Amino acid sequence: MSERSNLRLLVLAVLVVSLLGTLLARTFYLQVMEGAEYRAAAANNTVREVAEPAVRGIVLDQAGRPLVSNRTTVVVTVDRQVLAQQANDGAAVISRLARILDMPREKIEDRLKTCGSEGAKPPPVCWNGSTYQPVPVASDVDTQTALSIMERRREFPGISAKLEAVREYPAPFNVNAAHILGYLGPVTEEQLEEQGDSEADDRLRRTDVVGRTGLERQYDEVLRGKPGITTLAVDTAGRVTGTLEEKEPKPGDYLVTSIDARLQSVVEQQLLAAVRRAQEQGYRGSSGAAVVVEVDTGRVLAMASYPTYDPSIWIGGVTARQFQALMDDESLSSNAYQGQFAPGSTFKAVSTAAAGVDGFDLYGIYPCPARVKIGSQTFRNYETNAYGPISLTRALEVSCNTVFYDIARRMWQEAGGPEAPIDAPDPIAETATSFGLGAKSGIDLPGEAAGRVASREFKFENWEAKKDTWCRNAEEGYPETRKTDPKMADYYTALDRENCTDGYQWRAGDALNAAIGQGDTTVTPLQMAMVYAAIANGGTLYQPQVAKGIISAEGEVVETFEPVVTRQVDVPRKAVRFLRNSLPGVTTDGSGEVPFAGFPLDRLPVAAKTGSAQVTGDKAATSWFASYAPADDPQYAVVMMVTEGGTGSKTSGPSVRKILESLFGVSGTTVNSRNSVLLGGSPLPDLPKVGPDGIPQTPKGQQAGVADVRAAGSTP
Repeated sequence: MSERSNLRLLVLAVLVVSLLGTLLARTFYLQVMEGAEYRAAAANNTVREVAEPAVRGIVLDQAGRPLVSNRTTVVVTVDRQVLAQQANDGAAVISRLARILDMPREKIEDRLKTCGSEGAKPPPVCWNGSTYQPVPVASDVDTQTALSIMERRREFPGISAKLEAVREYPAPFNVNAAHILGYLGPVTEEQLEEQGDSEADDRLRRTDVVGRTGLERQYDEVLRGKPGITTLAVDTAGRVTGTLEEKEPKPGDYLVTSIDARLQSVVEQQLLAAVRRAQEQGYRGSSGAAVVVEVDTGRVLAMASYPTYDPSIWIGGVTARQFQALMDDESLSSNAYQGQFAPGSTFKAVSTAAAGVDGFDLYGIYPCPARVKIGSQTFRNYETNAYGPISLTRALEVSCNTVFYDIARRMWQEAGGPEAPIDAPDPIAETATSFGLGAKSGIDLPGEAAGRVASREFKFENWEAKKDTWCRNAEEGYPETRKTDPKMADYYTALDRENCTDGYQWRAGDALNAAIGQGDTTVTPLQMAMVYAAIANGGTLYQPQVAKGIISAEGEVVETFEPVVTRQVDVPRKAVRFLRNSLPGVTTDGSGEVPFAGFPLDRLPVAAKTGSAQVTGDKAATSWFASYAPADDPQYAVVMMVTEGGTGSKTSGPSVRKILESLFGVSGTTVNSRNSVLLGGSPLPDLPKVGPDGIPQTPKGQQAGVADVRAAGSTP
């Protein structure tokens, strides 16, 4: 044999050995190194899970009255695996089902198509769950129809009827509380992606509904429970060959809130009354909010927002038209903790505390002219009232702007005036921050707004963020606006030119506006309630809480939520004491006197501050009334505001009075705690009882709407 032939044989031998080595190495890798993973994958090819959602936990008020509960409904489902074994994939069965349910055949067929498959309509019409899970095609089916289907199983193979739990809103005392309770909606892709590759039984699945807003969202994991899991064995053709394991669903826990349904109803009614009162005075009264908190715990006893909506609108899915209507009237968000408004003169309590921090004589005499002039600007008292030399207490009572203008001007000058650096002392802004303004309060509800505190720092940061836009607009001169309104275009151009060059400067006018709750300062009504609660309790700022505790569906206490102290307000005790001694005069001899005429203030003194926050443009002032009572032994802080509502005294004040009357059982000049809307005259110290059957032991006559959640999931 030639050398050339030998070389060829050698090369061929090397190639064969290499191929065999590669094959052996790959076999070793697949069977040994990656064997466990491939065995698991093979097992997954023969196992399928079917999840049965757990009954969602209910939401109770502090006395055990259901605010959100469940009702049972008859649901008809179709098992597509059984249907596929019938002639023509069960076409005749679907036709019979459509007739007995009195619904279009096409609607059932659309529901049975897997989302993403050819011809499938978008969710929630298509089916987004497991192939092996029965598909619900009709709900609220009458019992007789359900029994007919179940009795004629040969005609309806794969068709079942069972009881399921759906959300309902019992509305004790006609309470609404939509913005507190929230609503449910389909799980989102983002939520599914956040879980990663979790294989936990209680992981979210595409067919789940979850809390989208309010308490439903904040405590979704608590309320959702754990689904029941049935593990099925399937063959290579996808046919079910047996059941490997069954885990029963675990119902969600019950959420007990600090909300009192009777009080919440009163607050909602009085907020609506204040809005209508504004409208009767010729104002628009476009929106509003009211908050009642316990001053020594931070617990929210009631919180209302206007406009609102019927929470039951979300049951079964909201239509596009309904959703657009909710968007148009801006009723989906809560003005109480998500709305941001200039606080007006209710902020003067903060400015007074700042004066105490900065060393001003709280018991001194201050000038109260009708107006003051700073540069080219004139700053006036509201309605241009002048009171001459008065005490700081009297300035709070009559809400004299010019007294606080003078205090703010002196603080501004002491800090360096227009040349002061950004980090120069700013007692009013610093005190506002200490009271929790400009930051989220931490309430256990999603989407809370932080508000804003006017300051040198904020103005500089705002200038840096907007200066390029201001400078561009100043150069371009608003050409589109100039076509129709040259004067307005000139005004905007001049304003932007000024902001472009020195919009970062903290001028005297900024300081004066900040002192009376105007300018850049914005707050939520909840934040102002917490400010006045802190004044009432001597300087402790609490984190507001809506949830009071968690109870299992069997009645076991799972968790209680104790009051949470955020901080001690950084204000001298003498300043807090001064405010507590001064604010009661607002209702006896000040701007809050009119709405409290005839109220038994000698037995139930009320500390308060009115506010009428000016708004840019042609809008009317925002009406504010902040209070706490009893002034000599504070228990509750009550705050109400109405946008475009006029004065705090005439619009919000009368409704705050009615709320306080309901809290303390006031009738005429009589105060009787037994007539309070609160059971026993005060918030209940303990969580309500829940029986082993899951039924809350609500007050006598208040059990309407309580569902026996045990019934859900059974078959007629």
